[in-house]
Amino acid sequence: MSNNKLTTSWGSPVGDNQNSMTAGDRGPTLIQDVHLLEKLAHFNRERVPERVVHAKGAGAHGYFEVTNDLSKYTKANFLNEVGKRTPMFIRFSTVAGELGSADTVRDPRGFAVKFYTEEGNYDIVGNNTPVFFIRDAIKFPDFIHTQKRDPKTHLKNPTAVWDFWSHSPESLHQVSILMSDRGIPATLRHMHGFGSHTFKWVNKEGEAVWVKYHFKTEQGVKNLAVDTAAKLAGENPDYHTEDLFNAIEAGDFPAWTLYVQIMPVEDANTYRFDPFDVTKVWSQKDYPLIEVGRMVLNRNPENYFAEVEQATFSPGTFVPGVEASPDKMLQGRLFAYADAHRYRVGVNHNALPINRPQSPVNNYQRDGQMRFDGNGGGSVYYEPNSFSGPKESPEDKTSAFAVSGVADSVAYDHNDHYTQAGDLYRLLSEEERARLVENIVGAMKPVALEEIKLRQIGHFYKADPEYGTRIAEGLGLAVPEEVK
Repeated sequence: MSNNKLTTSWGSPVGDNQNSMTAGDRGPTLIQDVHLLEKLAHFNRERVPERVVHAKGAGAHGYFEVTNDLSKYTKANFLNEVGKRTPMFIRFSTVAGELGSADTVRDPRGFAVKFYTEEGNYDIVGNNTPVFFIRDAIKFPDFIHTQKRDPKTHLKNPTAVWDFWSHSPESLHQVSILMSDRGIPATLRHMHGFGSHTFKWVNKEGEAVWVKYHFKTEQGVKNLAVDTAAKLAGENPDYHTEDLFNAIEAGDFPAWTLYVQIMPVEDANTYRFDPFDVTKVWSQKDYPLIEVGRMVLNRNPENYFAEVEQATFSPGTFVPGVEASPDKMLQGRLFAYADAHRYRVGVNHNALPINRPQSPVNNYQRDGQMRFDGNGGGSVYYEPNSFSGPKESPEDKTSAFAVSGVADSVAYDHNDHYTQAGDLYRLLSEEERARLVENIVGAMKPVALEEIKLRQIGHFYKADPEYGTRIAEGLGLAVPEEVK
C-alpha cells in the first residue's frame, strides 16, 4: 500500500492542513507554524512576474475627504477632522485570471486602497464582497490552485473548483454572492468595496473597538447579464479598464462613501458567531453603518506599469490607531502580501514613487536588490546608537491584548456555514433566484464526479431547502436523503 500522507517539502508528515496554529482559539497565529509559512511563501513564488492573484487590474488616483469626525474611536490622523483630505490610489482587479484575461468574467473584484497619510501609508486591501471563500490562510494556496489552470491540461477545471468548495462549506456564502447578479459588475464604478476583515481601531486614550469597512458606490450598483458579459469578453476584454479611464478623462469622477461598523471590544465574546470569521457579515441592525467620508477618483495614471503594475498593497500596512484583529485569514495575509511584493517587485518596493509614503521614512533598512535612492548615505545604520539616529515612539506602540489557550491547530468554534447564505437567497427576488440557480447549474454541469455535485447540493439544501432542490433539479439529480 502506497504512502499517501500529505508532507512538507522536506518530507515530514502534515498533521493538520485545515487550521493554522494559534495561541488559543482566536490566536494570534504563531510563527512557529512552519507548515503555514512554507505554504504561503511557496505560493507567493509560483508565478513570475505577474501577481499570483489579482494579476489583471486598473487603477486611479484621487482623494479621501472626511465627512464625520470619528476621533473618539481612532487616533488615526487622516480621520481626525471634517473636511480633511488625504491623497490616495486605488487598484481594482479580477482575482483568478492572468494579466491578459477578460474584465467581464464572473469573479470577485479586488478593491485595494492606499492612503498617503501624514503618518505613513495605510492600505485597505479588500474586495467587492463583504465575505470570502475561506477563513484560515492555510487553505488559501489550495483554494487559488483550483481557480487557476490544471497543470496537465492547462485549462480551467470546474471539477477542481467545485470539489474544493464542496469540501469547504464555509465557502457557501461567498459562492452564493459570486453566482448571483453581483458576480459580474457592469463597471468598476458601479460596485461596492469592502475591507472584508475585522480590524481594530484605537483612540488616543488607548480605548479599542472592532471595525469593518464598507465603501458604497455613489454611482449605484449595476451588473452585467451573463450573455452581455460573454459578448464583451470576446469583443473588448479590457472593457472595465477602458470604462474607468474614459470616465475620469471626461471629468465624470467616480466616488464612494466610506462607512464603518463599530463593535465594542467586549461584544466579540458574546456575539452569536465569531466576529473575526471573514465568511460572515455583521448584522447592520446590531451595528449600524456610520459614515466616515468620501473617496473620489479624479486622475488617471501617467504610466500603467510604474503606477498600477508596481503598486503594492498589504493589509499589514497600518498607521497609528489602526491594528489587526485575530481574524485568522487576516493574520496570514499580514505575512503573505508583503512577502509577495518582496519577491515580485523587490525588497525595496516601498521606495518606488507609487508606494513611497509622503511622510518621512526613517529606518535602518539598507541595501537590497535595486536600491535606487541614497541608501541612507553615511548615516548611522544600527539601533540603539549614540549618534541621534531615529528612535521608537512608545506612544505609537500597538495596543496590548490578552491571549490564552494551548498552542494548537484549531478551527473556529462556530460552524454555521448555512444561515447567512440562506438569508441571502431568501432576500433575492424570484427573478434573481432563478438567475442564481441557472448560473450555478451551468457552472456545475461540467463537474466530472457526481459525488462532488451531490455534496455541494447538500450544502445549498442546508442553506435553504428550495435553494438546494432547484439546483438538484437543474442538474437532473435528487437531493441526498441524508441532508433532508
